Amino acid sequence: MKLKLLILFAFIFIAQIIRAQSHWTFKTESSGIKVYIDKDSPMKVKPIMVESVLNATPAQVAAVLLDIKNYPDWAYKIKSMALIKQPSPTELFYYAVVNMPWPAENRDFAAHVIVTQNPDNKVITIDAPSVAGLVPEKDGLTRVKKSNGKWILTPDGANKTKVTYYLTLEPDSGAPAWIINLFVSDGPMQSFKKLKEQVRKPLYKNAVGLFK
Repeated sequence: MKLKLLILFAFIFIAQIIRAQSHWTFKTESSGIKVYIDKDSPMKVKPIMVESVLNATPAQVAAVLLDIKNYPDWAYKIKSMALIKQPSPTELFYYAVVNMPWPAENRDFAAHVIVTQNPDNKVITIDAPSVAGLVPEKDGLTRVKKSNGKWILTPDGANKTKVTYYLTLEPDSGAPAWIINLFVSDGPMQSFKKLKEQVRKPLYKNAVGLFK
């Protein structure tokens, strides 16, 4: 009887894992970068997941992701980013302006970044949900009401990192469908391609910081 129960629990556990993974549908791949969409999400813009292996340590990748002022060098359509405040080395708030194709207005948002590292497997997680009310809304810019980005940096051998990025976004009602599709289809791929170049810059070569 105990053996049957153990087998039953094992099947249930495996089924839950399969269900948790199956909602990600492969969308495209280029230069070792894979993009997936959450086909089961009820959201207007389907959440995305991006995966790639970078020739850099997790600490180096984290250094790029926390280097707020240089995001316009590599992040898709980011016009400007500014640090608002940094309560601790593992927590910060930033403000960003996003370039949009004509005739749409540029978008802006503020985000709260929290960084953690698993002490056992050394995986670094960077959560960056948007924050309402932190920065007053400005004329000529449309505020992104809700977004949530998440980076997971997993050691993958000597000086390599598996980077997984998740993004959920609730666009405003005025965003045309073709613009939304542009950001979902092209944005992640272009950002990752430039991220691979950015992390090789001398500025990040000796990055260690809080992470080992």
